[in-house]
Amino acid sequence: MEDRFKERVSAAALGRIFGYEPLYVSGLVSRLGSASAVFDLSPKEADAVLGPYSKYRGKICRAALDAASAELEALSARGFRYIACTEEDFPALLRDCPDCPAGLYYSSRSEPGEIFSGRPAVAVVGTRDISPYGREWTRKIVETCAQAPSRPCIVSGLAYGVDITAHLTALDCGLPTIAVLPCGIDSIYPAAHRKAAERIREAPASAVVTDYPPGTSPVAFTFVRRNRIIAGLAACTVLVESKANGGGLITCRLADSYGREVFALPGRVDDIRSAGCNALIRSGCAQAVCGLEGLGEQLGLGKFDIRRKAGFAESVAAFYGARLDTLGLDSFTRIAALIAENRGIELEELCYRSGEPYNEVARIAMQLETDGFICIDLMQRCTINARK
Repeated sequence: MEDRFKERVSAAALGRIFGYEPLYVSGLVSRLGSASAVFDLSPKEADAVLGPYSKYRGKICRAALDAASAELEALSARGFRYIACTEEDFPALLRDCPDCPAGLYYSSRSEPGEIFSGRPAVAVVGTRDISPYGREWTRKIVETCAQAPSRPCIVSGLAYGVDITAHLTALDCGLPTIAVLPCGIDSIYPAAHRKAAERIREAPASAVVTDYPPGTSPVAFTFVRRNRIIAGLAACTVLVESKANGGGLITCRLADSYGREVFALPGRVDDIRSAGCNALIRSGCAQAVCGLEGLGEQLGLGKFDIRRKAGFAESVAAFYGARLDTLGLDSFTRIAALIAENRGIELEELCYRSGEPYNEVARIAMQLETDGFICIDLMQRCTINARK
């Protein structure tokens, strides 16, 4: 068996055997120098390393290697690949973590060196129950990263809310992105994000990855363990929104335990989606994201001046300028400015603040929604469309 393939097979076998206790893998590989060396131990040597009564003693065997070899060959035929933690192109930051996995299964059109070694990585995580505020700031943070001298890879978990917003914004900005799954590489969770996962696979230097063997189903425990991969891949982690016990907090605390920088977006004190962020900042575990100016430098991406987009009201004025008379344009820009200043404002409140009659406010708001500038929910609350 060719040495590189033998090492990958050995690592995949160790992942099957010790996957839920990765500290065993790290200890064995560190002590013996390679994954394949574990399977080269004589029975006496294995007893010395694992202990004669270890529950794992009988699992370090030829059958485990044969099963892993068949697994990797079957995956390769389907376009999936595997990289062992001992290989040169394995992500160095993840290898430094004490609970580093034996290896990573991944799906990508790019080579591992381009995916894992070519640039800095920033993890962007948060709640699935994202608010318009969270969606807007997720996009702003990733767009700011895209302007940096050192353009990073954006790492997240492909989940609803903050995760998928971060991935898609990265792709829109031409940044590579890595999606870390809570299941085997042969499935996508959530299934609704299959198309997004395919976009990630096809994008240069981007990948879908997991340390779980094929056939692993997503359950509560796999999400928690998945978060260590997200934290381990990135030099810093940004928490956009999180409830008091959100999964993003676990990722941030893991990142902090690895000695990585952690940042959090503060929110209203009475907003449950910001409770986790505010608590993380208060505890001193995370630095507050107080604006975009200087954020790139904080994230270790270099110093640069942000190229600012036109303000929301200015964009509305530019779009309708040739279509409306002066009075009509003034009404549109005034309504737009109020929505920008009061995210989630209701139509009735817009009437009060603008001095316009309800039917006129409703007409303008519906036109702004039709043209993609705002979204109006069932409670008649108006929020800016983040893509504008």
